Amino acid sequence: MKNFSPNMLKTYQSCPLKYNLKFNEKITIPQNPAFFEKGKKIHALANYYHRGADITKLEKALNESEREIWKRLKNNEYFSKKCLHSEYPITAKIDDIWIFGRLDAIVCEAVGEVSARSFEVNEKDTGTCGQLGPDEEKCASSHSYWILDYKTGSIPKNPEKDFQTMIYLLCADLILPPRKSLSFVYIDLKNNENKVIEFTPELKEFYENTIKQQCREILATKDFEGKENREHCRFCEYNKICRY
Repeated sequence: MKNFSPNMLKTYQSCPLKYNLKFNEKITIPQNPAFFEKGKKIHALANYYHRGADITKLEKALNESEREIWKRLKNNEYFSKKCLHSEYPITAKIDDIWIFGRLDAIVCEAVGEVSARSFEVNEKDTGTCGQLGPDEEKCASSHSYWILDYKTGSIPKNPEKDFQTMIYLLCADLILPPRKSLSFVYIDLKNNENKVIEFTPELKEFYENTIKQQCREILATKDFEGKENREHCRFCEYNKICRY
């Protein structure tokens, strides 16, 4: 059974042919690394910062634009909360479908303390957290959790229904202990804004149905056809080998 990431689902939705070339035939096309340099620097700094590393020299190496973005992130109200996990790989199973991703960070704000064991995923990674004792479960239920995603570029046009939002919230819902609330936060560093999506039972049902439908459609696809006359095809890294 294949595992599905947000990138895989987005790629298939925009162009099944590109999905086939990239994920089935495993064809890799080199891209200009300069496009991703700023984002990689900020994500690396954030990870080191959350892990308590000395980042003084790294901060001094930033250019003026990067320093401004890093300052915005450090001062962000959600980034300042207690970090549980940074650059955290996450996997879960929904019926017969496996989904996965890598979170920028999971943070919380709570009344009381919960032991580190409360946030551990079991070794088999079945999509559930370890069993909590009565006192731990009572304390954990007072926690609010936020999944953070740092964006140095633009955030999705419809973030509530973006595959990244769906998969990350569904995964976190399955592995985190009982909680007060769970939300996804796109930190828009370009505009210094936050877009918060609160995870509700209604969204959970919609996300599960959407993900299962999309993944099963991909698994059932035999002939991956491209979508013609799409404006973004001009900028696609696969356009030189695409039959369209």
